[in-house]
Amino acid sequence: MGKAFSRLFKKSKDIRVLMLGLDAAGKTSLLYRIKLKETVPSIPTVGFSVETIHFQNLTFTIWDVGGQDKIRNLWRHYYVGTQVLVYVIDSSDRERLEESKQQLYRVLNDPEMREPILLVYANKCDLPGAMSVEEIANHLGLQQLVNRKWNISQSCAITGQGVNEGLSWLANQLTAAKKSMKNTSNNNNTKKSTTTTTATQQPVAEPVRT
Repeated sequence: MGKAFSRLFKKSKDIRVLMLGLDAAGKTSLLYRIKLKETVPSIPTVGFSVETIHFQNLTFTIWDVGGQDKIRNLWRHYYVGTQVLVYVIDSSDRERLEESKQQLYRVLNDPEMREPILLVYANKCDLPGAMSVEEIANHLGLQQLVNRKWNISQSCAITGQGVNEGLSWLANQLTAAKKSMKNTSNNNNTKKSTTTTTATQQPVAEPVRT
C-alpha cells in the first residue's frame, strides 16, 4: 500500500481529492466549510464543484461530485489520478446507511480506486439520533479494509466540528508518504554512488623480436 500510494503522490505536487457520497449527505457544505471556514448555503450539486485549498503546507484540489442516483454512474469519470477519497455520510440517516455502504464499495472495488487512501466524514453529527463513528465504521465494515489506509471522523459542516481532525489525519498520511518516497529515492541514489564497475584489462602483447 505504501509503495502504491507513493507512486500516486509522485505524479503531482497537488493532492487530487475526490469527494463522494449520497445526495444530501452535506458534501458541498463540508467542502466550503473546509475552504472558507464558514457555513455557505448550498443547493444539491448537479455535476461537480472543484476547489483548491491549502492545509499544513499541502495543496488539495477537491472534486465534489453530485450524489443523486441518476448521476452516480458518472463518478467513474473522476477516478483517474485520485489520491484521496473523501466519502461523506449523513450520520443521522439510518435508513440510507446500507445504500451508502453499497455505493462506497462500488467505488472502492473499481480498479482505478484501489490505491487512494480513504477518509470518511460522519457528517451532521449535531443532529438528534446521529450515529457514532464506531457504529458507522462497524456497519461499513471499515476494519476489513486491511490493504487500505482509512479513517473515519465525526463532522458537522455547520459548526466545523471534526473537520480539521479529519484533515490533520489526512495530512499526516500524505506527509509520511512523501517522506517515505524521499527516503527511498535517497537510498537508491546512495546505492548507485557506491556501486563500481571494474573493467577487465586485456594483456598487451609484447612485440616480437627478430
